[in-house]
Amino acid sequence: MSESLDRPIDVPELTAEEILARVLHRDGLMLVIDKPAGLPVHRGPKGGANLEASFDALRFGLPRPPVLAHRLDKDTSGCLVLGRHRKATASLGLLFKHGRISKTYWAVVEGGAADDEGIIEMPLGRLNADRGWWQKPDPDGQKAVTNWKVLGRGGSLAWLAMEPVTGRTHQLRVHAAAMGWPIVGDNIYGNGPRFGEPRLHLHSREIGIPISKNKEPVRVVAPAPAHMQERLRACGWNGK
Repeated sequence: MSESLDRPIDVPELTAEEILARVLHRDGLMLVIDKPAGLPVHRGPKGGANLEASFDALRFGLPRPPVLAHRLDKDTSGCLVLGRHRKATASLGLLFKHGRISKTYWAVVEGGAADDEGIIEMPLGRLNADRGWWQKPDPDGQKAVTNWKVLGRGGSLAWLAMEPVTGRTHQLRVHAAAMGWPIVGDNIYGNGPRFGEPRLHLHSREIGIPISKNKEPVRVVAPAPAHMQERLRACGWNGK
């Protein structure tokens, strides 16, 4: 494999040129950028590289940089929505909160379901107080629903499209692992870190944002990241 790592590596902050090259969509209200895997969206309590540090390069003439309308896990890549001003960010936040924004993720999983598509309805709760955001299946937890479909298979892998109907923390990762087909490279919910494992193979592939009542939703697609392409091809992906 192209990345033979015994642990995920951190990605440095993006230069102005690098983050500008990752803009997938821009209008007066929002930006959609292609987030790299391995870079947290927020500055952590101990500091360190983060995506927000590069947002000043994305003002495009406005007095303030854009702000996050939602978040992606550090190790997840793909479509990330930013509000360009306060009113836009508030509107986008409501769309996310009420489930109006459609999200499709690509995942490469170990094994794979016998069926070709399905729905996972599995409430999630916090694993424990010491693990922060880590989640677990919990009958008394918050409702969590994921639609999934197999897009291809190859050897011991399957390539899935996963659509989170709800937006719980780590939802897709926990659901996949609980079904018996953890996402490749998931060193939290998968089969544990193993020598040679790559980055998490979870990518925010497409997002649909109904920003105007009178227009079709804005649909944005993020290209498959380099670290997933080898396994995607093994599952039949044709490079598009």
